[in-house]
Order: sequence, then structure tokens, then C-alpha cells
Amino acid sequence: MIVILRADVRDEDVKEVVDSLTGAGYRGADISRGVEKTVVGAIGRPTKDKGLIAEQLKALPFVEDVVLISKPYKLVSREFHPERTVIKVGDVEIGGEQVVVMAGPCSVESRDQLLSAARVVKEAGAHILRGGAFKPSTSPYSFRGLGEEGLKILAEARNETGLPVITEVMDTRDVELVTRYADILQIGTRNMANFSLLQEVGHTEKPVMLKRGMSSTIEEWLQAAEYIADKGNFNIILCERGIRTFEPYTRNTFDVNAIPVVHQLSHLPVLGDPSHGTGRWRLVAPISKAAVAAGADGLLIEIHPNPAKALKDGAQSLTFSDFGRLMRELQPLVAAIGRRL
Repeated sequence: MIVILRADVRDEDVKEVVDSLTGAGYRGADISRGVEKTVVGAIGRPTKDKGLIAEQLKALPFVEDVVLISKPYKLVSREFHPERTVIKVGDVEIGGEQVVVMAGPCSVESRDQLLSAARVVKEAGAHILRGGAFKPSTSPYSFRGLGEEGLKILAEARNETGLPVITEVMDTRDVELVTRYADILQIGTRNMANFSLLQEVGHTEKPVMLKRGMSSTIEEWLQAAEYIADKGNFNIILCERGIRTFEPYTRNTFDVNAIPVVHQLSHLPVLGDPSHGTGRWRLVAPISKAAVAAGADGLLIEIHPNPAKALKDGAQSLTFSDFGRLMRELQPLVAAIGRRL
């Protein structure tokens, strides 16, 4: 249930609404104060008397409207939080006017490899350094990351360049460790429905980037985000990374439709991952531009000093020079849609 209050509402009026909701059986309420309105979102809907509760609240002079939400995701819905969420990571704001670029190698392979990539990311004007210390692999014999050593290298790169760091966490047992090093926790496509992990990162205060499951609907994706928000962490970034379809030419089919759809349904920022979305480096630049044109709040791009020798995902990684070219080509497009890079 969403209770929309007048702009001039007093603190005691808000408290009266919250007390009414908790007294009616809701387990809690979230208060969102905007420029024009204050919105109170009730959490934990009672199974009966919803209509009566709504009518009683509408009778209060400072209540403009009461909206009953039927969506299975409430905390991350646009009704619950009409204004778009902007997440601040250091000096970077995700979800605002700026289109944020996160770039780096798929996996941290060595100190030299990661530091060279970090310097290129910084020089090209990108905003956040990506790199995997723990890597999921379809085969147990593939490279699976350097673990804590990789996290330490990422921290060193952050100290040198000033770039915030995003890296994947795969296991509930590693959340505390990864949180010590990372500025943003990434939940990969294979773990989108790992509800224990989602709840664990929900207990942290770190921003979480939640990738869409490779075979998941948009509603399932948003319900996964709801698991994180339900534990108190609203610093969630959604990432469209392509879904499985019957088309074998690309690794996945990048669902550009999902970007504006999610913006209609949710207040959370949305990024596009053209690297995993296509699996082909030649397609990364055009799909990056399509994502930005569709309203993506940022991009997640894989780069490597020598993709032909990458231990993982070389075929979808840009060279340093190709990445620099893409950043230059994005400038006029971003300006044309009224945003900045």
C-alpha cells in the first residue's frame, strides 16, 4: 500500500499514518520525501481489510491518495518510490544526469594486467573499475579467479587511480571479505536467484549491482531485487546483460527493451552490459550506443591488454585502443539525449 501525502505535511502527520499502518497489521513503513510529495510505503500487506484501511487513511485531511499495489515487488516499484533513485559511490552518481561507464577486465589475472587496465579506464574518462576476483565458470577446470589476492590488486588499483571498484561476490561466506575491498558488490546472472546470497548482501550498506538472470523475466529480476531491498539495502543497480534465446550467433540476446521497461516499473538505475550481452567484441560498441539511446544509466564493459591471451572472455573484450575510441564516440550521443559522460 502506498499513502501519498500533501507537500506541506507535518512530521506528526507522517507519524500518525505510520502508526495507523502498523496498528492495522503492516510490519513497517518506508518514508520517501520528495520535492512535491511525501510518500509512505507500507510493507507486509495484511490479507484482509485492505480496502477499509485505505478508506480510513483517505479520510485524513493531509492524505491525497492511497494506492493498493498488486505487484509482487513493492519496495523497488515506481509506485513505492516515484522519484528515481540515485546511488552515490565516491564522487560518482549512478542514476542521475551522468551516464556512468564501468570498465576493466573480466578477471583479475595479474597485478600488471589489472593496473594497466585501470590506468586506461581512468585516462579514457570512465568512472568505475571492474574486475573479477572470484569467477563463475561453466567448467570447473576453467580459470576461477585469484580470490583475495585479486581483491588486494583491485584495492591497489583504486588507491593509484582513485576509481571505485566493482567485483563479483558468489558465496554468502565471501560477502564479508569482498565487502572489505569492493565499493560495489556484483551479483552475477547465475546467482540472481540465489536468495540466500541476495539476503546476505541486503544486510550490507554497500551498493549492489544485480545482473539479470540469463533466462529470467523482468518481473523475476525485480523480485530478486526485492529480496535485497527487503533486508534494508536500497542501493541496488540493475544490469541488463542479455538473455538466452534460440539465436546462436551471439552469446546472448541483449534485451534493449528491458531498459525503458524497467525504468517504467522501478525507481532503480539500470545499466547495460554489451560484453556479455553479445559475446562478440565487434558488437560491443553498437550495442553500447543502443543501450545509452534507450535510457541506460551506464555501461559495464570488458577490456583487456591482449584479448587473444585473456584467461576468460577474450572474445568479448575490447582492446585498450578500441575502448578509448568507444568513449570518444559516446560523447556526442550522450550529449544528444541531454545527459553527460
